[in-house]
Amino acid sequence: VQLVESGGGLVQAGGSLRLSCAASGFTFSSYDMTWVRQAPGKGPEWVSAINTGGESTYYADSVKGRLTISRDNAKNTLYLQMNNLKPEDTALYYCARVPYGSIWSPGVELDYWGQGTQVTVSS
Repeated sequence: VQLVESGGGLVQAGGSLRLSCAASGFTFSSYDMTWVRQAPGKGPEWVSAINTGGESTYYADSVKGRLTISRDNAKNTLYLQMNNLKPEDTALYYCARVPYGSIWSPGVELDYWGQGTQVTVSS
């Protein structure tokens, strides 16, 4: 199983970024997927989740209306479109897999994580 994030970078407040997570080594379309972020000195914070077919999406209140999760099962890729970024969005962003047979919920334990991509938002 491999999850490789990309698309992070330095952006000014109000700007946009699109993160990608390329999945391999498993049947991507069979798993719910999530984005989790970790800011310096803080614990992991769940950001967003999506079900296997992409019909159902979930967001933390802090990002609702600004971030959009999506997936392309034909390309085995998960996305996070980030608009109107704020300095408090600065963090290392990880994509992570929900275990097979599990449906995403706030307390579900994730079984595989990528290495992360850094997002830095300047004020």
